[in-house]
Amino acid sequence: MRATDWIASSLHRKFTAVAASGLLAVSLLFLLVFTGLYQSQISEERARLAAEVNRLLQAALENAMLKRDLDGLREIVDRLGQQEAIRLVMILNPEGVVRFSSDPRRIGQPLATRDDPDCATCLQPDDLTRKSVLSLVDDNQRKVLRSVHPVHNKPACAQCHGPVAAHPINGILVIDHETETIRARVLRSTQMLVGSGAVVVLFAVAGGWWLIRRWVLNPVSHLATGAAELAAGRLDARVAVTAQDEIGRLAETFNRMADHLAHSITTVKEQEALLQNVLDAIPDGIRLIGRDYKILQANKTYCQQLGYSAAEVINVPCHRSSHHRETPCPITLIACPLVEIEKTGNPVKVIQQFTRRDGGSYYVEIYGAPLRVVIDGQERTLIVESIRDLAKQVEYSHEQKLATLAQLAAGVAHEIRNPLASIRIALDALFRIRDNAGQEEETLYEYLHLVNRQMDKCIDITERLLRLSALPGQSPELVSINRAIEETTSLMQLEASQRNIQIELLLEPADVRVMASESEIRIVIINMVQNAFHAIAGGGSIRVSSRADGERVEMRFEDSGIGIRPEYLPYIFDPFFSRRADGAQGTGLGLSICRAIVEHWGGDIQVFSRLGEGARFTVAFPNADTSILETVFE
Repeated sequence: MRATDWIASSLHRKFTAVAASGLLAVSLLFLLVFTGLYQSQISEERARLAAEVNRLLQAALENAMLKRDLDGLREIVDRLGQQEAIRLVMILNPEGVVRFSSDPRRIGQPLATRDDPDCATCLQPDDLTRKSVLSLVDDNQRKVLRSVHPVHNKPACAQCHGPVAAHPINGILVIDHETETIRARVLRSTQMLVGSGAVVVLFAVAGGWWLIRRWVLNPVSHLATGAAELAAGRLDARVAVTAQDEIGRLAETFNRMADHLAHSITTVKEQEALLQNVLDAIPDGIRLIGRDYKILQANKTYCQQLGYSAAEVINVPCHRSSHHRETPCPITLIACPLVEIEKTGNPVKVIQQFTRRDGGSYYVEIYGAPLRVVIDGQERTLIVESIRDLAKQVEYSHEQKLATLAQLAAGVAHEIRNPLASIRIALDALFRIRDNAGQEEETLYEYLHLVNRQMDKCIDITERLLRLSALPGQSPELVSINRAIEETTSLMQLEASQRNIQIELLLEPADVRVMASESEIRIVIINMVQNAFHAIAGGGSIRVSSRADGERVEMRFEDSGIGIRPEYLPYIFDPFFSRRADGAQGTGLGLSICRAIVEHWGGDIQVFSRLGEGARFTVAFPNADTSILETVFE
């Protein structure tokens, strides 16, 4: 982690760094200002002192020169050169050659030259005519402060140096002042100042850090910890209120916010649980799909239909769970509600074939509708699909039809049977009376026998209706196919005559039997005959036949209707597919119910049709008699 990131990650460290940086910057600024002022004052003071020393020395030199006391002049130069603050004293002639010097090695050397203008320690000829103070570096690379004072010619000196106009300068006094001592003092003062400033900064930072940590940083740290716990899902996280200042009020506000948030989250979870329970209570499968095909919500029925858990379908593309596809379903083969709704914006209803987790397939009816919601401030359109298992729908419709038929048959049978039974009792009494009477009542006797035979026929019809309405048992039973065809078609003769349709029976001479539910076999016969009725317009014929073919028993239903279009043949057994020749709108469940019953008892249905030549349905079951013989011989 970089140092800047490490500092930025903590308010403690940021405050310490900023406070220290600020105090250090202010201290450095004041130090620079103080050092500049101090050095300026030192330089001014040094120049002033040098000027006073030079004036005194110049007066002494002028006095010695007037007295022509050369030895005294040399002694003054030597003593002055021995001073701590003075490094070198020289007296030059007007041409710039050293005549007197505290360093004897300098005597006779020119100090002013025109040949080497870059000489650091040399004076230029122009420097000999004016008073100046120069800062330079000597031959030993030491900094010196050189003061130059021309000694002007005066009338008193004219007898030795000539006229003032011709010789304005008698010589030049040059003094090199020591700067290292002054610099050392300045450095020590600077160091003391920096040390004092550092101590002040340290105490200021420590005191400020303690105060801020005590009253700001620690409470803010507690707030941050509470917020982190709340964000992690611990809704009972709260912050202790230790003060009544702004931080304390912030802690109280945080606690109130946490209470409100906990209450809101609890309410949302309860509502989500209620919504999920409502969805799970719906008998049809429900799923909520986004535009990216991912399932956002699904109920228990949908998961049970496919054999998945809720965690395995949520946030997974819909086509993966229902069609075992990794890519969206091709719209050329499957009518996708998402695609259709996106085109029109209206609800749609489609039939699809779903694939269960175990690989089995089943047909479903999907009703899809758009749902517009606002998520993250943006309006989005989701798709709600209601999925109905058509196999269950067929089962419910079949049971409902059987229950209705049973109720009707039982009611009709009892309504007819009871009066007929009373009449039968009365007729029996009349027969007994007639046996004791004379032969003149022979005609009445014949009429009574006629009534008796018709009542037997009515009672037989009611027995057939009762057998048809009986609820299917859980265990199979031996069912006579010929008797089931005869008795069931007899109940439909009236409707056949009303439609100008003739029902022809061609039954196997020997009785053929299957293991099934007799009431369900009769339901198949009724649906097949009614389906033939709907295919015949304006009169025709229906041939119902039975035959045994080794291990199979077949029932064939052939009609003289208009036939089935080739493009309809693959769909006639699908639930809710209805294309009746009479133009009426059917439920589309008759053939679906028949196939479900036949396949349940181990049989199958085949269809053959040519348009305009009618249709032939062949219903085949395992031959019960063959199966029984095989069981006996085994």
